[in-house]
Amino acid sequence: MYVCICNAIRENELRRAARHVSGDAEACYAALGKAPCCGSCLDEADDILQEEREFGFIPAAA
Repeated sequence: MYVCICNAIRENELRRAARHVSGDAEACYAALGKAPCCGSCLDEADDILQEEREFGFIPAAA
């Protein structure tokens, strides 16, 4: 499923970024080499980031 139509960012890409990048959706978009255009996806993207970090985040071994 696409989260951001403007940048063609898929949910799985955003979830992967959430595991490696701290910060909000804009920070994850930047890590993917993108920037929000219209901004209509940011609320949903932030929800996905929160969900992924809450339930799916596995910290890297130190």
